[in-house]
Amino acid sequence: MTRTTKTGMMARGGRVAAIGALGLASVALAAGPAFAKGSVDITAPHTAQVGKTITIKAHGGDDSVGYLHQLCLEENGFGEGWHQENCSAAVKGDARLTSHGTSARRGDLQFRAVLYGLTSAHDQHPVRLHASDVVTVRVR
Repeated sequence: MTRTTKTGMMARGGRVAAIGALGLASVALAAGPAFAKGSVDITAPHTAQVGKTITIKAHGGDDSVGYLHQLCLEENGFGEGWHQENCSAAVKGDARLTSHGTSARRGDLQFRAVLYGLTSAHDQHPVRLHASDVVTVRVR
């Protein structure tokens, strides 16, 4: 009879320990750092004619607190490497950018949009928050 009682007590003690460990783990996860969520989307035509207008639109946002957001369009084409083409104004909330340009020669142009976080409208050290996928425009 004592053997049955000891086994029951051990089983209950194991259950209590497991429940306590799960409770402690859930508290630790809730107290951990929260990660900001955001995204950047970009749209551009698949093909364009030489000398014709190419319109690129980008939209980005992030839920990080304390930042103004600025969206910049970057271009990579004809062996020049990535460089900024255009940037939106620093705004609270979601940033939008529409850029128009032309290409004087044939080839592939790649574009991406990058969302920056700024502490003020004249911040000299913006924080890169998110970047869009690269879109390619084939100029014919």
